[in-house]
Amino acid sequence: MAVVETRSGKVEGIEEHGVQVFRGIPYARPPVGPLRFAAPEREEPWAGVRKAHEFGFSAPQNTMALPLPGMDVGAMDEDCLTLNVYSPGIDEARRPVMVWIHGGGFVIGSGSQPIYDAAPLSRRGDVVVVTINYRLGPLGFLYLGDLCPDLEGAVGNAGIRDQVAALEWVQENIARFGGDPGCVTIFGESAGGMSVGTLLGAPSAAGLFQRAIPQSGAAHNVHTRETATEVARHFLSDLGIAPEQATEAMRTIPPDKLLDTQQQTVLKLGASLGLLPFQPMLDGDFLPDSPLSAVESGHARGIDLLIGTTRDEWKLFGFLDPGLHTLDEPGLVSRLSAQLGDEASAQRMVEVYRDARSGGAAAPRDLFFAIESDRVFRVPAIRLAEAQRRHHDGIYMYLFTWESPMMGGALGACHAIELPFVFGHIGRDGSELFVGSGPEAERLSEQLMDSWVAFARDGDPGHAGIPGGRWPRYEDERRATMVLGRETLCEDAPMDREREIWDGVL
Repeated sequence: MAVVETRSGKVEGIEEHGVQVFRGIPYARPPVGPLRFAAPEREEPWAGVRKAHEFGFSAPQNTMALPLPGMDVGAMDEDCLTLNVYSPGIDEARRPVMVWIHGGGFVIGSGSQPIYDAAPLSRRGDVVVVTINYRLGPLGFLYLGDLCPDLEGAVGNAGIRDQVAALEWVQENIARFGGDPGCVTIFGESAGGMSVGTLLGAPSAAGLFQRAIPQSGAAHNVHTRETATEVARHFLSDLGIAPEQATEAMRTIPPDKLLDTQQQTVLKLGASLGLLPFQPMLDGDFLPDSPLSAVESGHARGIDLLIGTTRDEWKLFGFLDPGLHTLDEPGLVSRLSAQLGDEASAQRMVEVYRDARSGGAAAPRDLFFAIESDRVFRVPAIRLAEAQRRHHDGIYMYLFTWESPMMGGALGACHAIELPFVFGHIGRDGSELFVGSGPEAERLSEQLMDSWVAFARDGDPGHAGIPGGRWPRYEDERRATMVLGRETLCEDAPMDREREIWDGVL
C-alpha cells in the first residue's frame, strides 16, 4: 500500500487493477456550523497515516429523477469536501493531471459515482486523474448576501469556490502522486461542463489549469445578482422563514429540510430560470463578470479548449415533460415564443429546423428536442469556442452521435451518453443498458480516452486511433468538428443552418 505525504498529513492508498487509488482526501474543512454558506477553508492537519481507502461523503442531495447506470452517490453528509486520486505510479514521472468535475444540475452528483471510477482512464493514458466533490443546491449555490447581510461569512458561489480550493490542493500536492501541477486539465459534463466554463472566467482560478474540456456545458449558466436574490427570496418563502429571521435559522436547519424546500423551489422556478435555479451567479467578487464575457475579453488567454455536445441532448429530459406527447406545431411555436420573446422568430426557427430534417416531416416533439438541444447546449458551446478563438488557436470541437439502445432507441444520442466511453466503462456497472456494448462501442471508447488524454498531454486531441490521425482545430470559417459515433470522421460545420438561426438570438 502506497503512502503519500500531503500538505496536511500522510494518506494511505490501495492498488486496484494496476492503479494506485486514494479516496476521500479532505481538501477543505467540513463546511458545517459557522462554515455553512462560507468560502472553503484549508483542511486541518492530522497525525499519523490517514487511510484513504473509502470515498468521503457525497454532498446532501435529493434522489435523481432519471436514474442511470453507475450513478449511485452513496452516503451523504455536509462534511463532503473531499477528492479522490487515481495514479499509475507514486513516483516523480510528472504525468498530465486531469481533474473531473461531476455534473447533475448543481443539485445532484458526486465524484464517487461508479461511472466516474477513473482507474481505466488513468491506466490506459498514464495520467493522474482527480475526481472531486463540491457543495450542491442551496448549500453551494444559494446567495443570501442581499437578503441576510448579517449572516456572517456567507458568500455566493460556494460550490464553485470549492472547486477552486480543490484545484489549489492539486497544485500543492499532486506532484507527490506522480502528477505534474504545471500540466492540469479540468474536465466535466453537464453542470460539470458549466463549472469548467465558469472557471475559465473566474479570476481566482487563473493559473490553476492549462487546458479545459467542457462536455455538454459552456459559460452561459450564470445568474445576475438580482436573479440569485430572487431565487433566495422564493427559497426562504418556501422554507417558511422571513429574511430577517434567516440569519439565525439558516445555520441550524437540518439538510433534509433544505433539500425538501429545494425541490419546491426548483419545481416553481425551473421553467422561468432554465431549469437551474441553483447555479453560479455574478457576486461582484468571485465572479465580477459573466464567464463568457471574461473569456471574450481574453481572461482565459492561452488555455487550450476541447468542447462539444451530444447530438440529441434534450431527449434525456423529454420524458419528464408529459406535454410533449400531445405537442402540435402551434404549441411548439407558443413554447418557443415564451423563451425567445418573439412569435415571428419562433416560427422562423421551427421552419429552419423542419427544413433541415429529411423531407421536412419531423414531428413537433422532435423539432423541440433539436431546438432545445441547441439552445441549452450546442450553441453555448459554439459561443464559448468562438470567444476563446479570439485569443488562442488551440480550440477543438466534437459532436457525439452514438445512440442509446434504451427505450427502443428513443433517447438517441442523448445527454450523458458519452460518459461510459470517456471513463472506459463499456460493459461495466450496467452501462450496456444505456450505451450498449460490443467491439464498436469499445473502439469508440478507446478513441475518446486516447483523444482526451492526448489533449491533456500536449493540447492536441489527435492520435493514431482516429481517421488520418489528425483532429483539425476549430476556426470560425471552416468550423471543423470531429463527429464521434459508430463512424468517426471530421465534418465541417455540421448542422450549420440551425446554428445560423441563433445569430442575434442566443
